[in-house]
Amino acid sequence: KAFLQFTHVKKTYDHKTLVVKDFNLDVAKGEFITLLGPSGSGKTTCLMMLAGFEDVTSGEILINGRSVTSIAPYERNIGMVFQQYALFPHMTIRENLEFVARLYRLPHLRETVDQTLEKLGLTNRQRQLAGALSGGWKQRLALAAVTMHNPKLLLLDEPSAGLSPVLQDEVFIQCKRINAEGIAILMVEQNARRCLQVVDRGYVLD
Repeated sequence: KAFLQFTHVKKTYDHKTLVVKDFNLDVAKGEFITLLGPSGSGKTTCLMMLAGFEDVTSGEILINGRSVTSIAPYERNIGMVFQQYALFPHMTIRENLEFVARLYRLPHLRETVDQTLEKLGLTNRQRQLAGALSGGWKQRLALAAVTMHNPKLLLLDEPSAGLSPVLQDEVFIQCKRINAEGIAILMVEQNARRCLQVVDRGYVLD
């Protein structure tokens, strides 16, 4: 039984042109999937519909057999990292993590943040402003923040965008570590050569 299902999902913004045309996809629990394809093929739109930030025009999205079409984004137990990282640049690394911990009402806030900082290797830099971090570290911090509440599903929108080849590899390795913890990942990417080395399956949208 699939953990995540897109069934005949379509999306239009103007009631004329379909941005997503009859999209079907089954993802098993804990599976790592990437969506590939050129700009404008509807990859990010699929993520946004799954996260609840865009409405589905027709079709259905199921998680664990339950339709999420009418469920609020914060009730879907999904983590999502946008290309803009969704960090507060004027806040420190620690303050960013504490904000997320409070948002999800995580117990043992201080211990949880300490463990996350240690896992990231950021304990000695926790007072540094997030806005001063390099792109690679911002991506690493963003990934840590959205997985603090142990979501069952993580959505990534081009996590390697704008990074050097070395940093791209580091981000993909971190994604693989997160996936190894049992979190299913649906990732939009344009860098097919590198991401296909770490994912379970890749699908091309045209």
